[in-house]
This record gives sequence, structure tokens and C-alpha cells, in this order.
Amino acid sequence: MSLPSISEIESQFARLPTEGQLSLLERLVHKLRQNFEAHQESWEAELSAMAADPEMQKELSLINTE
Repeated sequence: MSLPSISEIESQFARLPTEGQLSLLERLVHKLRQNFEAHQESWEAELSAMAADPEMQKELSLINTE
């Protein structure tokens, strides 16, 4: 299955009624926000894990003493 090109998507979007365009945009923005929040939570969890890592704490301590 091949994905439609951006220009094909734009063309199909332009054929939608205004209400359909607005609905689609709202759904896409909602999906983007969900993905962003999930990525943000994952990044924060990784950062917390690094901060709790004894080896990382040791390395940071050495850097601070220099």
C-alpha cells in the first residue's frame, strides 16, 4: 500500500466542505498533542532515570569538583 503524497492530501482536503476541513484539523491537532505529551512524559522519565543513576551522579560530582 502506498501512501498518498502531500499534494494529493491537500487536494482531497480542499474538496471537503468547510465543516469537514475544520473537523479534520481539530482531530489532527488533538492527535499531535497526544503524541507530544507522550513524548514529553517519556523524555521526563528518561531524564529522571539518568538523575537517579549512581554512575551519572558520580560523573556529575567529578565534573563539579573540576
